[in-house]
Amino acid sequence: MRHILSSFLALHWAVVFALLAFICIDGNRGVAAALGVLGVAVQNTRLVGLENAVVVAPLAVALLVVAALFCWAFVEALFSDPTHPDATDSVVRVAFICASGVLSLIVVGGAAQGINGLFMVVAVQLAALLASYVAMLAERRSALAAAAAGTDEISAAAHMMAKAAAQNSALSRISGRLDTTSWLDTNLRDR
Repeated sequence: MRHILSSFLALHWAVVFALLAFICIDGNRGVAAALGVLGVAVQNTRLVGLENAVVVAPLAVALLVVAALFCWAFVEALFSDPTHPDATDSVVRVAFICASGVLSLIVVGGAAQGINGLFMVVAVQLAALLASYVAMLAERRSALAAAAAGTDEISAAAHMMAKAAAQNSALSRISGRLDTTSWLDTNLRDR
């Protein structure tokens, strides 16, 4: 079973952070536009120090790294084995932690610039990240439980067959006759 929700959420966040990184490349206007995409109205405000590429480049690179991590999580969600979710869980966890860290740095930088309303917008984005992480984790755990349920049924049937064979063997030894027919042969003959 493919993880549809996990794939969609990972792709969504990869696109969001890639677009934010692409928009931020344009310096002062780009950062203002990226904040506008997030929902902060920055009008005719001169953001100090953002004309210099040395200041804007780390932000764009950080956003791009987060986008790459979510892209990696998307690929892992498509091709992972549902019975072994450990690798995918660690990639998803790192992606969400890095995304939260970058958004927290945006809040700190915005507070230093004196941008009003940034805290609430980033808090909403962090809540959306948390909800996405919980949804992805729930989907992974439900797929793991469904896969484990199938193997439990098989092992229970094998255990029942082994128990019946042991009982038949013990009964044939107690009675003194050597019965060469197995439990499976007897049950198949009845059909």
